[in-house]
Amino acid sequence: MSGQQKPSNQELRTRKELLLAASRLLKQGRKPTMDDVAKEALVSRATAYRYFRSVDTLLLEAPIDAAMLNPEELFANNTSADAEARVDEAEAFVHRIMYQNEAQMRITLANSITQALEADSLPSRQNRRGPLIEAALAPARHRFRDEDYERLCGALALIFGPESMIVARDVIRIDEKTARQIKSWAVRALVRAALQSSEANAGS
Repeated sequence: MSGQQKPSNQELRTRKELLLAASRLLKQGRKPTMDDVAKEALVSRATAYRYFRSVDTLLLEAPIDAAMLNPEELFANNTSADAEARVDEAEAFVHRIMYQNEAQMRITLANSITQALEADSLPSRQNRRGPLIEAALAPARHRFRDEDYERLCGALALIFGPESMIVARDVIRIDEKTARQIKSWAVRALVRAALQSSEANAGS
């Protein structure tokens, strides 16, 4: 499938710049057009439409993107090296944002799925969870073998984000509090398992 080609760093930055530009214009109290956003982001109108099917899909995602703290902000006052606790804190933050913006997240997710089937290498979504997971694990990174670290980051990425919210709501039909409890248990168990694997294979 052509949509599986990995986007370049420049493509990821361009998409992010469009979201940031839209957020800046929304804060001015008006609904911008795609021309407005493109001009603010210093890209062409055609480029903007390559990344977002319509200005409405862009404006729908922009507030969610703005609500997501970057890793430095999230862990600004956290000096702990406890990998379990830090990952749990990061997931709790993402969980809260997802449920506070559930309607928008569902529409954004649907749009990204459709776009992913049509686009080549262009990113249909922002990878917000990856940097948060890496920042959460950073103080304890030296404790993980590379293999265990990569596997752990991948496993955690399956739990962070709107997909797990959809499963909780629509598939197993549990409320937000119960979903958070389950995910807290899961992310802590994954971190613990990865650490145990790294320790058991130390020096091998």
